[in-house]
Amino acid sequence: MTKPLLIFGSARSDGGTKTAVDMVTSRQAVEFIDLAEQNIGAYDYQNRNQSDDFIKIAEKMTKTQVIIFATPVYWYAMSGSLKTFFDRFTDLITVRKDLGRALKGQKCYMICAGASEHMPEGFEYPFKATCDYLKMEYKGGFYFHTGKNEKLVQEAKETAKSFSATIFSQS
Repeated sequence: MTKPLLIFGSARSDGGTKTAVDMVTSRQAVEFIDLAEQNIGAYDYQNRNQSDDFIKIAEKMTKTQVIIFATPVYWYAMSGSLKTFFDRFTDLITVRKDLGRALKGQKCYMICAGASEHMPEGFEYPFKATCDYLKMEYKGGFYFHTGKNEKLVQEAKETAKSFSATIFSQS
C-alpha cells in the first residue's frame, strides 16, 4: 500500500489547519504537499500553464489510493490556493484525460479548520461533487474548531482519532 497523499492549501503552514492535520495524521506516514510551496497557475482556456507544478501533483495523486485535502475555512469556503488547485482539475478532463481517468476509485477525505463552532453549511459540497464527477470516492471530512470553545476543541480531538482510523485503514 502507498502512503496517503495530503494536499495542504493554507496561507499559513503552522496555523489551525496544520494542527488539525497533525491531530488526524499523528504517527502516520503521509506524503505532504504544501500548495504554498508549489507553482500552480490559475486555470486558463489556452492551457498556457502546463509547465507549472499541477500535473506533477496530479501524477502523484494517481499513484496512491487515498488523497486528503486540507484547508482552512476562508469566508465559508476552501482556501484560494486549494480552489485554484481544484479549478485545474479541468486540465484532467481536457488536456491530460489519462490522469483524470486514473483517479477513478481513489478515496478522498477533507480536513478543515476554522474559528466558527461548526463547519459551514455546504462546505463539503465542492469536495463531494468534484469527487463524484471524477468518479473518486469522497469518504468524509473532519472539522477542527480553532476558537475558544474548549468543549468543541476536546470533542474534535476525539473525533480526529476515529477519523484517522478510517483514513489509515484505507491506505
